Amino acid sequence: MLDIKKKLEEEIAALEYELRNELPREILKARAHGDLSENAEYHAAKERQGIVNARLGQLQKRLADFSMIDMSRIPHDRVGLGSRVVVLDIKTSAEITYLLVTSEEADATQGKISTASPIGKSLLGKEVGDTVKMQAPGGTKELEILELLTIHELEK
Repeated sequence: MLDIKKKLEEEIAALEYELRNELPREILKARAHGDLSENAEYHAAKERQGIVNARLGQLQKRLADFSMIDMSRIPHDRVGLGSRVVVLDIKTSAEITYLLVTSEEADATQGKISTASPIGKSLLGKEVGDTVKMQAPGGTKELEILELLTIHELEK
């Protein structure tokens, strides 16, 4: 979880540098070319400035949201953020391991699913032995929770 915070902070720092140093130089250089109404460099730099500002706002909000996660409120005995869950797909008898992560870390190919995804949402708050039903593109999926390690156990 600290990796995400670090990545957000690094991207924020890079965008702030671009916004405060590189883009003003580009805009000044483009202004020096004269007529701004037909100056493609100027318009591109101003457009980039708007995009960088918007992305910076998103990242700062996400970092603030992330900083407000109260680790003590993540359950010790039920599925929550950071849990590693082994489930049995009742229909196919396949065992699948998921790690519940934030949307920034999600990578389904590595079994990292977001707590906001349909599977993640259906698993949250459940415990070993529980069966969850969820709607999937191929129809209803039924998963039984076989094993659970919470973030508290994984961080030891």
